Amino acid sequence: MSAVRVSPSQAAQLFGVNERSIRRAIKNGELRYIIVQGRYKINFEDLVKWSQQLPSRENKRDSEGIGQYVAKWRIKNPKFSPSKKIVEQDQDHLIDNEPNI
Repeated sequence: MSAVRVSPSQAAQLFGVNERSIRRAIKNGELRYIIVQGRYKINFEDLVKWSQQLPSRENKRDSEGIGQYVAKWRIKNPKFSPSKKIVEQDQDHLIDNEPNI
């Protein structure tokens, strides 16, 4: 599976920040990137981690970026939505199977 990479302008739109903030983070070595045909491509996973480092970035991500749509991702059709009972069983199973350290 290959890494998901986006341009600085796409990153800015996705995370609700100014493109200059993204370019500054690249310059400061905060974001990993590759250059494809003379253009920066940033690892999406690094963008997520970067967005979680400061409360101001988290707020922008959640109010102006992709975070504002999370509530809309809920699946309304019960046929495809996990039941609470199954989720609780899975969580209990994970807790019961944790190794004793």
